[in-house]
Amino acid sequence: MPLVIVGGASAERVETALRTFQSEGWALAPELGAWEGADGVLAARDPALLREADGRGIRYVLVHSGPDDGVPEGTYARAHHRVESSQLPELARRLRTRDCLLVTCLAFAYKNGLPEESAWVVDTRFLDNPYWVPELRPLTGLDAPVRDFVLGQPSALRLLDGLEATLVPLLDGYRLRGRMLLTIAFGCTGGRHRSVAIAREMADRLGRRPDIEVGFRARELDR
Repeated sequence: MPLVIVGGASAERVETALRTFQSEGWALAPELGAWEGADGVLAARDPALLREADGRGIRYVLVHSGPDDGVPEGTYARAHHRVESSQLPELARRLRTRDCLLVTCLAFAYKNGLPEESAWVVDTRFLDNPYWVPELRPLTGLDAPVRDFVLGQPSALRLLDGLEATLVPLLDGYRLRGRMLLTIAFGCTGGRHRSVAIAREMADRLGRRPDIEVGFRARELDR
């Protein structure tokens, strides 16, 4: 990734984003068009910088931190990624130039919308829901009783086995085409039980492979 441009709802947001990317190993690009290496970050405090980048054919990823700044054609309106400050470290790590394919297993709640970064979306709502078991309701898919409840269903194992058998042979194709980030999003109603248990289990399975890196996230648990 040659260049990330960061903007935000305030000057403080922009400065925080810059510092976060730098702390994750990104170099501060001196100015637009002066960066030829990998993993450079630059602040956009004026929409004119984006227009200039587009006019010069400069390839970049645009990140906006915080709420809508109300600027027409500004960083919020055009952002590839809209995040809060707490999400910046993980995003900076994900956008780094990589030698190894990173597969992220992400649990989410359908009621809060599909994750923007999803490449594959897997619906786990066909499974029995631990939410309706009183002693399991306050727990999450990271807790052993919920995990056992979910993975103890034969249909859960059929899903995992089938998905693994389909996905693994395709990973080389992603690498050959330069796709070094792949997010598989597992959804359920609330994003706390079924999707978390299934995503965690798939991450554990894929983590046994030496040729890829594997990440796990539970979006609703992070909020």
